Amino acid sequence: MRTHTVGEIMTSDVVCASRETSPEDVLRLLHRHRIRALPVVDHDDKVVGVVSGTDLAHGLPARARRLPLPVMRRSTRGSAATAVGELMTTPAVTVHPEQRVADAARVMERHRVDRLPVVDEEDRIIGIATRRDLLRAFLRTDEEIRRQVIEEVLPGTPGLPSGAVTVSVREGMVVLEGCLPDRGDVASLVRSTWRVDGVVGVLNHLRYAADDGRSPDRRGADGGAPAQ
Repeated sequence: MRTHTVGEIMTSDVVCASRETSPEDVLRLLHRHRIRALPVVDHDDKVVGVVSGTDLAHGLPARARRLPLPVMRRSTRGSAATAVGELMTTPAVTVHPEQRVADAARVMERHRVDRLPVVDEEDRIIGIATRRDLLRAFLRTDEEIRRQVIEEVLPGTPGLPSGAVTVSVREGMVVLEGCLPDRGDVASLVRSTWRVDGVVGVLNHLRYAADDGRSPDRRGADGGAPAQ
C-alpha cells in the first residue's frame, strides 16, 4: 500500500545555526527566511537543539520582548546570552526520512512544534519537515482516499467476497460498513485503513460472519487512532 515518507516531502535546503551563533544573527536568519525556528548543529552537522524566536525573546531584557523584530534585533546586543547554545531547546525532537508522514504528524502534534529536523542514522541534519509539508501530503480528495481503500486495503483481507464491504469518505473520515469472514479481520481492516494518507478518522460499522447481533466494534469512531 502506497504511503508517503518524510524523506519524500522534506526540504533538503536547511537553514541552521551553531552553538556559537549570536542571538542577533539567528533573529536575522529567522526574519530573512520567514521562519519561526531553526536547528542548531555541531561541527559534524549533528542536531544538538532547536532555537526559536520565543527562545531568543526569553533571553532578552524584559523591555525588549515586546518590540518589533527589527528593533528586537538591535536589543540583543545588550542581552545576557551571547550565543544560541545558551538559549536553544535541547534535545531536539527529530524524525528520520523513512518514517511515515502520518507518524511525523503525530510527533509534531504531541510535542506542539511546527517543524521537525530530519536526521540520518547518525543524527546528522539532512532536511526539515514543516507542518505545511505534512499537510501537502494529506491534501487528497475523498474520492482518492476511497479508491485507495477499495483497491489496496480491502484486497488484503483473505476470503473477502466482492461487495462485502462498502466504503464512503467525507472530509477524510472513512466509513466502513459490511460483514467480514472473521472477527480478527475487523480490527486488521480498521488499522490498515488508518494507514492510508489523508485519513483523519475511521467510523467502524463492520460485523463478522459469526456475529450474534451485537453492536459492531466502534474503535476509531471518534477520530482517534484505533487500539494496537
